[in-house]
Amino acid sequence: MNRRKSQRMQILDYLQEGNAITAIDALSIFGAFRLATRIHELRQLGHKIKTELVTVPSGATIARYTLESDDEVA
Repeated sequence: MNRRKSQRMQILDYLQEGNAITAIDALSIFGAFRLATRIHELRQLGHKIKTELVTVPSGATIARYTLESDDEVA
């Protein structure tokens, strides 16, 4: 049986590869409409995820998520 990974696990893998992710990225890469919910779930599982607010060229402010490095947690 070939089980597809959940969006939550796909997003975690993406973050663990050193990538940052925004809601637009999550929609285009994983088809995930509710990135903030997936991030909340990952945090509840104990993953340390940092939120950075960034302003895009349109002037909107969006959240960009990354995994905290061990140096940042200490």
